[in-house]
Amino acid sequence: MPNSYSGSPAESDRTVFFVSDGTGITAETFGHSVLTQFELRFKQIRMPFIDTLEKAHDAVRKINDSCSADGKRPIVFSTLVKAELSSIVRQSKGMHMDLIQTFVEPLEQELGVKSTHTIGRSHNIADSAEYKSRIEAINFSLAHDDGQSHKNLASADVILVGVSRSGKTPTSLYLAMQYGIKAANYPLIPEDFEREQLPSGLLPFKAKIFGLSIAPDRLTEVRNERRPGSKYASLENCRYEVNEAEKMMRREGIRWMSSTVKSIEEIATMILQEIRSDKRGYY
Repeated sequence: MPNSYSGSPAESDRTVFFVSDGTGITAETFGHSVLTQFELRFKQIRMPFIDTLEKAHDAVRKINDSCSADGKRPIVFSTLVKAELSSIVRQSKGMHMDLIQTFVEPLEQELGVKSTHTIGRSHNIADSAEYKSRIEAINFSLAHDDGQSHKNLASADVILVGVSRSGKTPTSLYLAMQYGIKAANYPLIPEDFEREQLPSGLLPFKAKIFGLSIAPDRLTEVRNERRPGSKYASLENCRYEVNEAEKMMRREGIRWMSSTVKSIEEIATMILQEIRSDKRGYY
């Protein structure tokens, strides 16, 4: 059973279970969004593929064991589609947040039709055009990571630029995996600042460029984790590179933002709004 923690067991205020008949990603994503509203530490346990009566009963035992060990009711986020499985898990000693019952049943009443109640339906897209588009976007982003290639940039939906370690790679991959966006990314380096010009291969595609910047003090922290004590990671050099990169982006009329205090999800959302992508009907 994959476990994830936002605090060690001794430090956690409460145990949280994400129970699903599929991967558990939906339950976990929703649960995380809710839990971040509380300044508490949670021991988080994902319980995927609970798709038989035996597994449901086993999940109940684990939830009840946690309740006994902690002396507090665990919180259970559930996306179990089958009513008989959900009914078993709801018999545990946890505090239940049933996402299917909360959202699907009211929609059935509003729409006047019954849902399919199909397990794993949200992930059953291996042959869909959307799935293939996402795979193509991931391959594109990997091939165009960190300025590896200038080929096929005309196919890019967005080209991210910024100094090294400003968040370009994780943002590119998140855009590809979640939205099917073909995102290339290129580092701005001292040679570019000396020439006072973007890398030549990017000039024909300036309209697709979006810049990421970062506070110098945060940048030096990140770089010191990779190359401690180096000139590359020094605060003086980080200040120079960030200042020059921002000057270049302003001079070239490139849209840009600071990634310093923003999550990858927030950065990606702002980029999507800027490029007005129609991928997946995003608005």
